[in-house]
Amino acid sequence: MKVVNYERKGSVGVITGDNPPVNALGHALRQGLAECLDQGLADAQAKALVLIFAGRTFSAGADIKEFGKPLLAPTLQTVIDKLDAAAKPVVAAIHGTAFGGGLELALACHYRCAVPTALLGLPEVKLGLLPGAGGTQRLPRLIGVEPALRMITSGDPIGAAEAKRLGLVDETVTGDLAAGAVAYAQTLTQPRRVRDLTDKLKEAAANPGLFAALAKDLAKRSRGDEAPLRCLEAVQASTKLDFAAGIAKERQLFVEAMGSPQSAARRYFFFAEREAAKIPDLPKDTPVRPVRRAAVLGAGTMGGGIAMTFANAGIPVALIDVSRQALERGLANIEKNYASTVSKGRLSQGDLDARLALIRGSTEFDVMADADLVIEAVFEEMGLKQEIFGKLDKVCRPDAVLATNTSTLDVNKIAAATSRPEQVIGMHFFSPANVMKLVEVVRGAKTSKETIATAMALTKALDKVGVLVGVCDGFVGNRMLHQYTREAGYLLEEGALPQQIDKVITDFGLPMGPFAMGDLAGLDVGWRIRKARKEAGTLPKGRYGGAVADKLCEMGRFGQKTNAGYYRYEPGSRTPVPDPVVEDLILKASAASGFKRRTVSNEEILARCLYPMINEGAKILEEGIAIRASDIDVIWIYGYGFPAFRGGPMFHADSVGLKTVLDGILKFQEQHGDVWKPSALLKKLAAEGKGFTR
Repeated sequence: MKVVNYERKGSVGVITGDNPPVNALGHALRQGLAECLDQGLADAQAKALVLIFAGRTFSAGADIKEFGKPLLAPTLQTVIDKLDAAAKPVVAAIHGTAFGGGLELALACHYRCAVPTALLGLPEVKLGLLPGAGGTQRLPRLIGVEPALRMITSGDPIGAAEAKRLGLVDETVTGDLAAGAVAYAQTLTQPRRVRDLTDKLKEAAANPGLFAALAKDLAKRSRGDEAPLRCLEAVQASTKLDFAAGIAKERQLFVEAMGSPQSAARRYFFFAEREAAKIPDLPKDTPVRPVRRAAVLGAGTMGGGIAMTFANAGIPVALIDVSRQALERGLANIEKNYASTVSKGRLSQGDLDARLALIRGSTEFDVMADADLVIEAVFEEMGLKQEIFGKLDKVCRPDAVLATNTSTLDVNKIAAATSRPEQVIGMHFFSPANVMKLVEVVRGAKTSKETIATAMALTKALDKVGVLVGVCDGFVGNRMLHQYTREAGYLLEEGALPQQIDKVITDFGLPMGPFAMGDLAGLDVGWRIRKARKEAGTLPKGRYGGAVADKLCEMGRFGQKTNAGYYRYEPGSRTPVPDPVVEDLILKASAASGFKRRTVSNEEILARCLYPMINEGAKILEEGIAIRASDIDVIWIYGYGFPAFRGGPMFHADSVGLKTVLDGILKFQEQHGDVWKPSALLKKLAAEGKGFTR
């Protein structure tokens, strides 16, 4: 079957690509486009041409099956050059998505029309790359330097209305796209090559400080991510060089990016995210229960965010709290969050009203009786959760899935409070739940395959990334986080200060260091967990890394919520300010622990924060808590902000070299004891010269 066809409709030749599911620009499609373009140009009765694609989308870009392989001729650049040089007007007719090479294909056409629901974007930066087929040269010419840079350096798409406003789209078509595009093409008489447009570039040239200011801002936001800065350099070339030289510069930068470790890390993560959805022991035909109605128990920050997530996906949800005051506060916060989104232009008032209408609040458990799935989101106290699940078991439908949002507790013990442990599962959302992409889906010992399949399908329906994990204290993310924060606490006692440690971590690429993160999350959360562990006898005797945090909590310093934690915060501000009170407290904690404070190097801080996480990740793999190392990386990138350009902690360990990591761990074990004991898997892989992900 041909993947590209040519036909003439009146005086317009129509080239139709059809390479399902997303019209990826593989070899057969590129060859077909080149051949049909030649056919259209040779057709004397065709005065103009339309390029359109069948199926659900225009083109989502490159064919991922060709990643890392030599490209067969014709290349995308060859097809683009043919479109650009065409002697007849060529119109790109866009529906669905025009992403990456798909949008570059459309930019090479002389005109563009789109349906109102179309999305257009250049997401290459998210793979550590830059547009490599003229996107950095044509887009600024068409819409201006600053709007082009926003699109290219963020990788985020824009809608057809915004594209029309900017000049990326010439006409919007309601109704039949093919008919509308043909009608539009009939009005055109001459090609208008984007390469020849220079007015927008002259505007940028009139502002000599523009690129220096943009580079400074981008460097601050990218935190070591090289790809956005390469994008900036390529776009700047469009204003300084002629078109051919600009294309050559773009190609040079693209080749550099493709060979960079950062792009390798991002491309690894691209596939890791897709791999996370594959569960080896879950047959593809496992039944999935439809979730048409949901309920969330607990109207706090987490419960409210989860309820918003369901409403955002168009699923009616009941939000329940036993306290009328807490419920009203939770509903008010939801409305406030939506109103903020409307004020920023990211949501219409109509959408806000529609989403709020899907959320109903109640203080009665009985409203959960018709829910297909219930998520509990109350305090991290085992007794309370067991009591709640006992009640849910009686109130909810016999076929309803019962999920807990616990971040650390034993899902098996929670499930044991019901008569249906096979329908109990963990769904650990990350705060704020309406924003964060990750959900750790926690499989209990008796959780059925149908329940797992339902939870994983639901995460996708909610536009989240679900990663299946097993039961242990803290699961994957928080279990590793404990090692990270514990070691950061040790470093405070030995000689470092919060601001030094946080800067080392943000310079590495995380959005926040451990202490600023603790202040944001609320120090009382960890304090409650440590007190529970102390009562249970599971908190380590002697050093446990939380001595300073506990003292802060005893002083009522819970972080941003009290304007004081590891840092102080001016009222209404989230900017952390180092506090002499905290420094004095740290000095006293060092003395109480018997430490003579010393200068701690940035290199030691980074190793001691990252290596115990990596070691714990190896233990998690040994125990089968995570299915694969890449799942751990997906959890840490989407749940904790680990820089995607480093691939995640396990990929980063492979990049550093497992022998280097092991040597560091053995050194710290000698200095600090068996809390640093290396995992058997790490020792085995290091000895064999292998890696976790390779």
